[in-house]
Amino acid sequence: MSKQIVDLNEFADGAVSERFNLELQRVLENIADLNTEPTTKRKISLEVTLTADEARDVILASVQAKTRLAPAKKLESKIIMDHDENGQVTGQELKSGIKGQTYADMETGEIKEDTGSKVYSFRQ
Repeated sequence: MSKQIVDLNEFADGAVSERFNLELQRVLENIADLNTEPTTKRKISLEVTLTADEARDVILASVQAKTRLAPAKKLESKIIMDHDENGQVTGQELKSGIKGQTYADMETGEIKEDTGSKVYSFRQ
């Protein structure tokens, strides 16, 4: 077995190990984020670049930590297209699920139009 040249726990005054742990923390937080897919693979890469001087007796070693996280889940919504009083195209988010359908807001109990506007009753 060959002699160990570098101890990664001590290399660059422990900064390599520290950098890996910082990136691992980011990965763990990304996995815990309910807005990401839990089974998406995450990746931590430590890239070591070595450059020798002209005399070839000193080497500059730089270490770069790179992390690939899972993106946030795709969100979708529907927008109802219409025209305003000036003939300009406009739109509003469809809240009821079906254009033209009213619905009961589960939080307030109010009856609302398909765009989320409250339906007012003028009956006394």
